[in-house]
Parts: sequence; structure tokens; C-alpha cells
Amino acid sequence: MEKHYLSPLFTPGAIVVFAGDDGTPGSQTPHGRLIRAQLQAAAFAGRVSYLDVGMSGTLGDLAQSQSDLAIIALPNEQLAAALEVAARIRSKTALIVSSGVDAALSQRLQAIAKQHGIHLLGPNSMGFQRPQLNLNASALGPLARTGSLALVSQSGALGSSILDWAVKNGVGFSTVVSLGAHTSLDVAEVLDFLAQDRRTQSIVVYLEGICNARRFMSALRAAANVKPVFVLKAGRKPAGSSAALTHSGAIVGSDDVFDAALQRAGAVRVRSFVQLFTAAKGLSARNLPVGKRLAVISNGGGPGVLAADWTNELGLELGVLSGAEASALAPQLSPLANLQSVIDLGEEAAAQHYHAAVSACAGGKGIDGILVILSPKPDLDTTAVAQALADLYPSLVKPLVTCWMGDERAAEARTILSRAAIPTYRTPEAAVDAFSNIASFHQNQQLLQQTPPPLSPLAKPDLEGARILVESVLAERRKVLTEMESKALLAAFHIPVTKTILARSASEAILIANQLGYPVALKIDSPDISHKSDVQGVALNLQNAAAVRDTWNDMMDTVKRLRPDARINGVTIQNMSGKPRGRELYIGVNTDEPFGPVISFGAGGTMIELIADRAIELPPLNQFLAQRLIDRARSAETLGSWRGAPPADRESLERMLLRVSEMVCALPQLKAMDINPVIVDAAGALAVDARVVVDHAPRGGGDYPHLAILPYPSDREEEWPLRGGGHYIMRPVHPNDAEMLQDFVRRLSPESRYMRFVSTMRELSLRMLARFTLIDYDREMALVAVHRERTPDEQGGFRDTDRIIAVSRYVTNPDLASCEFSLAVSDEFSGQGIGSRMMHSIMDVARSKGLEQIEGLVLSNNVPMLKLMRSLGFEVRRYEEDMDFRLCVRAL
Repeated sequence: MEKHYLSPLFTPGAIVVFAGDDGTPGSQTPHGRLIRAQLQAAAFAGRVSYLDVGMSGTLGDLAQSQSDLAIIALPNEQLAAALEVAARIRSKTALIVSSGVDAALSQRLQAIAKQHGIHLLGPNSMGFQRPQLNLNASALGPLARTGSLALVSQSGALGSSILDWAVKNGVGFSTVVSLGAHTSLDVAEVLDFLAQDRRTQSIVVYLEGICNARRFMSALRAAANVKPVFVLKAGRKPAGSSAALTHSGAIVGSDDVFDAALQRAGAVRVRSFVQLFTAAKGLSARNLPVGKRLAVISNGGGPGVLAADWTNELGLELGVLSGAEASALAPQLSPLANLQSVIDLGEEAAAQHYHAAVSACAGGKGIDGILVILSPKPDLDTTAVAQALADLYPSLVKPLVTCWMGDERAAEARTILSRAAIPTYRTPEAAVDAFSNIASFHQNQQLLQQTPPPLSPLAKPDLEGARILVESVLAERRKVLTEMESKALLAAFHIPVTKTILARSASEAILIANQLGYPVALKIDSPDISHKSDVQGVALNLQNAAAVRDTWNDMMDTVKRLRPDARINGVTIQNMSGKPRGRELYIGVNTDEPFGPVISFGAGGTMIELIADRAIELPPLNQFLAQRLIDRARSAETLGSWRGAPPADRESLERMLLRVSEMVCALPQLKAMDINPVIVDAAGALAVDARVVVDHAPRGGGDYPHLAILPYPSDREEEWPLRGGGHYIMRPVHPNDAEMLQDFVRRLSPESRYMRFVSTMRELSLRMLARFTLIDYDREMALVAVHRERTPDEQGGFRDTDRIIAVSRYVTNPDLASCEFSLAVSDEFSGQGIGSRMMHSIMDVARSKGLEQIEGLVLSNNVPMLKLMRSLGFEVRRYEEDMDFRLCVRAL
């Protein structure tokens, strides 16, 4: 309901400028001169005034210069004084355009801004542009063309380059923001603003570093949930320091983790400067695709085939016309045209042929986007073809990208296409790349909107036992758990493991093997040996006592010779897995900087690094994410019927991944883990070997400081009685609640639905359902009241069924100090005090997050809700923007 706290920065009504110009040497920086010139050249509608740091006068004089935004472009030694003056004139925000400001001065400037409540962009920022406001508060160059694309860059040089490129390519911007080293505002805060900015329809980000992974993920997900976000990241770091200790550290690098983080947030990554340009141009188009089927129209076979090949290479599909659609188009084209796959119009193709082909593809049921390729021919009027597309473009509802090949003969046509805001490229591959980028965004959004089915409850883990085990290892100043300790930790979370017993002599090994039964496996047990097979410390399928004795002696001799420095506890004895048709897989955990723990899955065994089959996901996982993690690994193909073996039990793998996610969330000391191999067959999954690395938990306030994504807050679950008997469980909403939430909305009376949603809809759309259940617990909360009731089953008996009977929710406002609430209670349970209890609980959660105020809009004719609000201590005010509503506000 309120404006974003950065609105005075990016949408100022009045600006005061400290640019220095008193005639003395060094009083004005190059940035200052440029800022002054840019502001004077633009037609910014607001008030702009200029001040000098050393100005004289009274505080009353200063008050006349009150502004929304203070722009400071002065020598570094004058920055602090200028910021103090900006505070005196009550500037809400400030921009410091500078370079070379070190960390010490930056901290001083940020402290001044914080003391006076100023939101500060800078120092070391090149400023920002808002073309629709004719506001160029930057040293990035001339004001960009107006458009709907926002650019956020942590490099001023790259930002300038993109703006220069955009001039010739017809790309316009809603916002351009430069962020540099030691800047106060970070990428997450800017993304929060752009997510709500009506002028911005899509966002591209150039990223060099992240300060706060959780805040970044929260803001990125919120932005990508409503707009396409594309990210180019510099600095692909190698794998972390845990590489020597675990397979996970060896095969998972931080670049892989960044990919996983972007996918989890619903954003799309581009990997090169060229791709960033391509994405920027593609996003400037009016339409976005709803699928990955790209139709290719060309006047030459070669370019069309190149485009088709690259389409397949990127995992897209070639869009084709149906038989009936092709038959209807054929009479409008040359007899030489080919409509089988690539639509080859032939060398005689002219403007009317292109117009007919694009129109047919626009109505094609098997086509999501259109690529038009033109190769210059001696008698072909390329500008006429471009103009035909420009005339047709406003009526299209599918994305159109073009490739005008050649140079001089294509220049005028490219100008026509750019003026019509049709993305055009010089090569077929670049054009296909553009469609692929924007199609990837749609695919990511589809994944985010998937809601998993209800999950059967997992048995509660032995958290206390797990923590005691970890703390005892750390107390011994060890970080690597033995195999037996590692398996005990897995067992505490109900992960199936092979029974393992430590033997300290050959005779003990024989006795244990006889008790377990043959065949058995022997493995060296040492905290100093990461990979047992590297020192011949693994022996499998031993069939009798003599083999166990001989293998024990040989193994001990070999390990002592190869690793004389290693501490050896003995040899573990365990049964063979008993899964001769099982698939060897791998589950690992690694810790990344800055995203924290990540979970990896793929092919296992002794050649795990060589195979390098891995898929990565950030915890916490739910069933849908676990399924997607398995599907992304190449080894997922072996889980079906394979080489005569029946299909493997995928659900057991999903449960194991969910258990590992539980471990990662509950144990901040867990730094790395290998479960290798995990053997899975039709009967289930079994952890055969495990290795765990722990360390002292990181310091940090709040819940789960070691995670980039806040997990399900199970500590918020409570049981409350119902008047007249029975009870209900109040708990945070879970992604698996989608079906119950939809049922709750359907059961509401039409009047109750209208009071809650101000709409006559009868049920939630899939997008709304995902939005209401897949929530970011860091910035919002939804509590549901779940009542268990007995319902008839198909056999004539009864069964217990859970249903949602009430929902309360808050979403944090842009000021990060207040939140907006909503409440709905099932009609048949109204009048029982449930609404009051739900509001008290949601306010408790908001208060615990440090929020200071809760507010919400209630329809003026919703008398029961207004009565409830007053009874809870809310102040009910008139809402001037819409008199059909009342604004209910309460301090927390």
C-alpha cells in the first residue's frame, strides 16, 4: 500500500546537487561536471538546485533546499561534509558519484547516512538513469532511450558499454543503476524496488559479488516471480577447500552453486557479455514466449539449417505448422517453398511471402515463437520485408526475433526493425540464443508454479542424538567422522544404512563376519584417509573366514606402506548390499561461500570425479525439488527398466534426499558429506558408505544463519481447542498444502470469497496457488488452521481427512518495518474465535521478525472483520485512495 522506501531516490520530486564549481582548482571532479551537464541537458520535470559544501547561511536558508534526493559528485575529502549538509536539509536519499573511495571512508559515509535515516546509493557508484522521467543522474553517458528493461550493474564500465550498444540496437530502459565496491545499497534492495516498479517489465543484472546470500535470494525470487530476470556473473571460482576431503567438494564448484541458486529463484543465467546483450535485446520485445517451440522462416536453406541445429543444441524444439496449416499457407508462397520443418520460402521470396508465413506461424498451434531470417539477394528489397514485419508486429501475440544477414544492404532494414522494437541479430545462432533466454524464463516460472502433492509424514529424526555425536567429535578436536560415526549420524535421520561393525584385529574381523553372514566387505577406518580405494582400503565380496583374515593382513600392510602418517582405527566389516541389480548413485553435501550448504546428486562409485555426473540444489528440499534434482542428473535414466533390471524405487531416493535436507537444516556444523555409493533397486535405497566433515557452527543471529533459504519453520506449530470439542493444528503453510488450500477456497461462500479476494472467482489459479503455498518465510508468513475430520470412504467406512479451515497471512512492506495482513475463516467455523487466534499468532510472527507495524485493507461493508479488527486493537481509518475500503493499522 505504501511507496517503496527507494522511491525518493529513483522517482524524486526535488533534487539538490553538490557538484562543486567555485572556480578554485580541484573544486569540481570530472563526474561533477558530467552530472551537472547531464541534468541541465535533460528535461527533468522536478526541481533541481545546486549547493556548495562551504555555503554560508542559516538553517532556515538550508531548509529552503529540502529535497528527495541529494546528488554528491565532489572530491573524496568533501564527501562526508556534503552528506552532513544533505542530512541538514532533510534529504530522504543520497547518491554519491565517485571512484576510489576506500573501505574506511565508505564505512564513515554509511554511518552518517544511517544516523540520519538517509538511503545511500554509493560511494563508488556511477549513478543511475530513469529515462521516462528524463532523469540522468549518472556519469554513464547520455540519457538512454525509454523502454521497459532495467539494468543493474556492479561495473560502471560495463554499464556504460551496454548503454552505448543500446543506442544503435534500439534497446530502451526504464532504469539503469550502477553499483560499485563498498556501495551502501546492494543488488537485493535495488531488485526489491524494480520488482514493484510499474515502468519495469524485465531486468538484467551484471553481478560481481554478493554480500548477503539470504537477502539476495529472497529479493531475486520476489523479482523473478513477477518479471524476467537475467544475470551475468563474473568470477567463476574453483571448488572450495573441502575438495580434498569429500567427492562433493571435488566435483561441485561455486559456479555450479550459483547456477542452482538462480534456478531456485526462477531467474535465468547468461554466461557471456554477448549473451547479456542478446538477452537485453530479446527482453525489449513486446511479447514473451509460453513454450520452447521456435518456428524458423528463411529465404535460404543454409541459414535455416544453422538455426535449426542451434535450436536442437540449446534444448529447444523446432516449431512446425500442422498439415492443415501448411496447406492453407502453401498457395500464398512460391511453388519452390518448403514447409516441412524449417519454412524455406525460396530465393524468390518477397515481402508478401514473409508476411504470409509470419501470419501463419502466429496462428500455428504448435509454435511458441518465430524467427525470421533474411539473406540479401540481388533483386530482394530487404527494407520492404522489414517494413512488412514492422506493420504486422503490433498484431502478433507471439515473440518475433529476426536475423538480417549481411552488412551494408541490411543496415536500413535493421533501422526499421529497431524502430518497431523488433529484436534483430546478425547471425542465426544469436537470434536463437535470444529466444532460448526468454523461453528459459518461462520454463523456470513453470517449475516455480508446480505444487507438489501431499507428502506422507516422515518419522521425526533423533536430533538430540545427532547433536551429541557431532559435538563429541568436535570436542576431540576432530572434524572428520569415521565411517561408523557417519552412518550413525545418517541412522539418526532414518536413512537406511548397511550394518557396520569395527574390528581391531584379524580375529575380531573373522568373528564379526561369521555373525553377519557372508559375503562381506572390508574397509579401512581412518580419520586421515578421505578416499579408501586410493590406498587399496576396500575389499568386496569376501566369501569365507580365510579370505577375511588374509584381506585384513594385506590391507593393513598396504595402507601402512602407502600412508605411514595415517591414524588407523581398524577395519569395518559389513554385509554386501544384497542388491546385485542395484544402481550405484551418490548424494553429497558441500558448503559454498556465500550460499552455504548445497546438496548434490548423481552417479556414484569409484569413478565419481571422472564421470562428474552431478545435479545441485540448495536446501531446504521438498518432494518436488527432490524429484527435479534426480531428474537433472544423467544417471536418472538408469532408474527405469535398465539392462533387464526392474525399475528402481525412486520414492526411496526422494525420501533419502529429504532426509539429507533435514540434516543440513538441523545441523549447522555439517560442512561436507559423501554418501557413496547409494545403491538403489526395486526394493529401495541403501547407503553403503558415508563420510561426514563437521566444524563449529557459524556465528550469526536469526533463524538458520547458515542457510541461504529459510526452511519450513516447524517451531511455529501449535494445537488449539475448538469451542464445543475437538481441536485444530495451527502451523505455517507448506508447499504440499496446495490441494487443501484450493479446497478451502472452493468451500468459502461467494460472499466470503469476495470479502477476501475482492473477486467473484471460484477457485485459485495455478499461479496464485503456487504463490500462496511456495512462500519465502524470510519476508512473509502464512499460517493455516488444519482440522481433522472423519469422512466417508469408497468402501462404506470412514477415514480421517485433514482440511484447512482458516488462513492468516502477512507480507512485509517495502519499508521492511511494516507488513500487510489478510485473513479468511471457513464459514462453518466462523464465530469460534479462530480468526482472533490466527491474527494474534500472525502478529507474533511479525513481531519476532522485528516488524513494527501491521496494516491491511478491509472492505467497508465487511462489518464482522472491522469489528474483529477493533477488538484486536487496530485503528480503523478512512482509505483516501479508495473509499470502498478501510485501512486497519496497529503497532506491533
